[in-house]
Amino acid sequence: MGGLACGHEAAPAPDVWAMVNGKEIKRDEVDKYYRTRVNPEGQEPSQEEALSVKLNILEELISNEILLERAKKLNLEASDGEVEDKFTEFKSPFTEEEFQRQLKDRGVTVLDLKGDLRRQLSIQKLLNREVVAKISITDQDVTDFYNQNRAQFNVAEPQFRIAQIVVTPFKDQQIRNRKNDDATTEAEAKRKLAMLMDRLNGGADFAQVATDYSEDPSTSTNGGDLGYVPESALNKADPALKKAVLALKPGQISPVIAQKDKYTILKLIARESAGQRDLSDPQVQQTVRDTLKNRKEQLLRAAYLSIARDEARVTNYLARQVLEANGKLPDAAKIPAPAKQPAK
Repeated sequence: MGGLACGHEAAPAPDVWAMVNGKEIKRDEVDKYYRTRVNPEGQEPSQEEALSVKLNILEELISNEILLERAKKLNLEASDGEVEDKFTEFKSPFTEEEFQRQLKDRGVTVLDLKGDLRRQLSIQKLLNREVVAKISITDQDVTDFYNQNRAQFNVAEPQFRIAQIVVTPFKDQQIRNRKNDDATTEAEAKRKLAMLMDRLNGGADFAQVATDYSEDPSTSTNGGDLGYVPESALNKADPALKKAVLALKPGQISPVIAQKDKYTILKLIARESAGQRDLSDPQVQQTVRDTLKNRKEQLLRAAYLSIARDEARVTNYLARQVLEANGKLPDAAKIPAPAKQPAK
């Protein structure tokens, strides 16, 4: 049973915020991830809110370190080749200039990024072997789930699964597409739309093009996918959009649709008529299997991490500082002073 720290336990350096099996996790590592979590243009969080986020990040780093050590022990650490392949895949959508800007914006180096990728790949290999490989979904599991949840497979009205690419003829406050691409005038928007239609007509993948270029921040990150839109919602939409959707067959892409303050290109991914979906429907089978697999995976991952944590030696010095401060702000909340320059 864990007790309070022994009186003779050596105090760590002030910038060491946790120890995992003798390995230090330092303040600057937490701060680096913190910068990526806080919107620089949003409201400045209070010191308490900032510390709370940092405690959460530190817990993630502790868990990652525990899992990475396990991966190494089981010879599942990602190889240099796997890391390079993942790095190339990560970098491929960007020009060199765009890629360097992304690194600068996130405050990381290529070495940092490769270290992150190695850790992610190693942990994924570990969890695939120790958790995912042990999950089995039987036909009986699928049948039972379907019978208990028949109502969710009853489509009340026709629905349309739609994806979109949006281009606006003005400067957007928020751009989240992969190319950081923003048309800022009518002429630029027209040129961009012509380029996008050329790519799509040439067989480019719609989701990739949306992720690279769409100026709608809420859908560009998931390939422009709007999910299933019921017919009643479509009836309330812009008449030009409704007309375009109804004219499409699944898999087809619309021409450019001009709206009041934007241009939209649509793709109809699927169309579903109303009625009960049967268990024999391959889409129903896949949905049920995915749902059951995800539920089991989340449960087993949480249990696996709990056991791994029990078996590790962890000290969270930041959490101790926060608790010992009794509601006041510990030294950890203060921005560290810059290192003194040596006297000339």
